[in-house]
Amino acid sequence: MPDRNKLTFIIGGGRSGKSAHAETLAKALPSPWTYIATAQAYDGEMRERIALHRSRRGEGWATIDAPLDLASALEALPDNQPVLVDCLTLWLTNHMLADHDIGAECRRLADVLSRPRGPWFVVSNEVGQGIVPDNALARRFRDDAGRLNQQVAAIADTVLLMVAGLPLKVK
Repeated sequence: MPDRNKLTFIIGGGRSGKSAHAETLAKALPSPWTYIATAQAYDGEMRERIALHRSRRGEGWATIDAPLDLASALEALPDNQPVLVDCLTLWLTNHMLADHDIGAECRRLADVLSRPRGPWFVVSNEVGQGIVPDNALARRFRDDAGRLNQQVAAIADTVLLMVAGLPLKVK
C-alpha cells in the first residue's frame, strides 16, 4: 500500500484492470476518496462506461469532472486525501480535440503531479505496444500519450503495469 503524499502511476492496455486496481488501492486507505474523471459522455457507449465505473466504485467517493483542467482540480483538493485520476489518455484526447498546446498542458500537469499532497493514483493507457497507426492524428495521439506517460512515470514514486488484471511493479 502506498505511503501518504506519494504518486502511484497505473498503466496498461484497454480492459487490463487499471481502474479497478486503482480503486482497490485507494479504498485500502481511509476515506474520503476523490475520483477525478476526465471522460466526456459524447455517446451512449461512453455514458454506459461512465455509469459502470460509478456503480463499481460504490459509496464514499466524491467525483470531480475535470475533462480539461485536471491540474487545477488536483491543486484545489485538500491535503492527505486519497485521489484517483482516471484517465490521462482521455484527458489528452480532450486537449487534442480542443486544439490546445499539448506540450504546455502536459508540463503543467506533470508539475502538479510531481508534488502530490496525499496518496494519488493516476491511471493511463499504454498505447505504444501496437502497430504504427495508419493516420496522422492517431500517430500524434500515440506519440503524445507516450511522452506524457514517460513524464508521469519519471516523477511517480510507484509505477504499476496492469496485464490481464494483474499488477506488475515496474518502479
